[in-house]
Amino acid sequence: MSARAGDFDEHISWGISMEQLVMKAGGWFALALLAAAAAVMAADSGFAVHMTIVAATGLLLAALTLKRADYGAIIRGALKMPDRGRYDDDMIRWGVIATIFWGLTGFLAGLYIALQLAFPALNLGIEYTSFGRLRPLHTSAVIFAFGGNALIATSFYVVQRTCRARLAFPTMARFVFWGYQMFIVLAATGYLMGITEGKEYAEPEWYVDLWLTVVWVCYLLVFGGTILKRSEPHIYVANWFYLSFIITIAMLHIVNNLSMPVSLLGSKSYAAFAGVQDALTQWWYGHNAVGFFLTAGFLAMMYYFVPKQAERPVYSYRLSIIHFWSLIFLYIWAGPHHLHYTALPDWAQTLGMVFSIMLWMPSWGGMINGLMTLNGAWDKIRTDPIIRMMVMALAFYGMSTFEGPMMSIKAVNSLSHYTDWTIGHVHSGALGWNGMITFACLYYMAPRLWGRGRLYSLRMVNWHFWLATVGIVLYAAAMWTAGIMQGLMWREYGSDGYLVYAFSEVVKAMFPMYLIRAAGGLLYLAGAIIMAVNIGLTIAGRQREEKPMRDAAFDPAADRPLQPHAA
Repeated sequence: MSARAGDFDEHISWGISMEQLVMKAGGWFALALLAAAAAVMAADSGFAVHMTIVAATGLLLAALTLKRADYGAIIRGALKMPDRGRYDDDMIRWGVIATIFWGLTGFLAGLYIALQLAFPALNLGIEYTSFGRLRPLHTSAVIFAFGGNALIATSFYVVQRTCRARLAFPTMARFVFWGYQMFIVLAATGYLMGITEGKEYAEPEWYVDLWLTVVWVCYLLVFGGTILKRSEPHIYVANWFYLSFIITIAMLHIVNNLSMPVSLLGSKSYAAFAGVQDALTQWWYGHNAVGFFLTAGFLAMMYYFVPKQAERPVYSYRLSIIHFWSLIFLYIWAGPHHLHYTALPDWAQTLGMVFSIMLWMPSWGGMINGLMTLNGAWDKIRTDPIIRMMVMALAFYGMSTFEGPMMSIKAVNSLSHYTDWTIGHVHSGALGWNGMITFACLYYMAPRLWGRGRLYSLRMVNWHFWLATVGIVLYAAAMWTAGIMQGLMWREYGSDGYLVYAFSEVVKAMFPMYLIRAAGGLLYLAGAIIMAVNIGLTIAGRQREEKPMRDAAFDPAADRPLQPHAA
């Protein structure tokens, strides 16, 4: 099979029988009716708004199902099947666009709340724009909307090409994508209305959690089914990381969100755990959401896209396997380090600290493996801005995975805990590691998914790289400085035994650091906007005339074709 650029612009459609049409459209319409009834009988306004959104979505999908049906094929009894010689990349294209959209949304929300800390008047005196409601909107938009869509899109891209198989259950794969967007919308609107469980990274209420559980199980079935139907005997290491991320997040999500709703027609629920048990369960979830959502999943991206862009095999496949199993075993135990100097038993705190320190070794093993993949091709860092972005991502991964274990040590944690040092640590990892590797993967996939010869402009990628890098440095340095300053000022005692600084004095001292943080966030957002324009013009088929900057050439025949013997 030879893949031509024009092939990627063809629309894939499936004919369905009249019975299937009635079932699909009727199912969406029934969902709309049930949601409308729930909205009418809702116990609170927030639940009513969410059910109205679900009802409107159900009606829209029913209408689209009826509108897009191939009635001629139904009448003829014909079954139109997609071209089996091509990968099923529809959801991946949608995922690239969704990742960019939600990334811009999350970065903009982050910039706004950063400015709120410097200028409290920006809270505007209304609950919907208060810091307390916008902050979880920002974190969820960046982690679950931006990061989650990137993980779903890249996992579907990677698993097909490393298994030489199309996605299992293509209809279910489409449900995974659109169902995940529904989860994001319900969660985000819930935050603005104050509908939240009050748990870090697990704020959505019970019915949104149930919906995500259904979507996630379908995600596991699609991904696992594709691996089972593979035509390659070996399961590439990236798929192991993706699979561990999907399975572990399912376990964490279900256990941490066990709750009892006050009413089946209301948004409020109460957690199954209380007190220190609830805190331990929450940070077992919270730390491993970082460990498996923001680490294992993105390491899967690194293990596929870095070798592809560098046009080199992974430096040490054996090291990648050691990296995988070490990470899987150690990460799950490290959560208690978030609860140092609390009511949690001291042995549990120490256990979390010990496993956190042990995590440093396999984490750096993975970083070294990624960097050494460039062995013999170090010149690409100078000539290829996408490779440069990947290398910077690995550098921030290494820095964050050293800083995290260091901050888990009780003596260090006594200074850093509850301060902006933690914020700096989280953002150096999220913006530097997760953001940079995601940007690089989007740049790699976009021309290949839409069948373009290259990106619109590699010079714009270079601009994006430097804006993002400077933005991260400003942000992280400001928060590290602010955090250490906070920790020292909070525990400064005078000769009379009283605190030297009032809380208001500490807040005032943070003002210059908050301005620098906002400036860093603005630069990072500017880089993301440049990326959106660049990829948008790439999709449109345009190419900017500019002095060449070397990029890995796109050879469709070498892009893991379904038939190994393809030319």
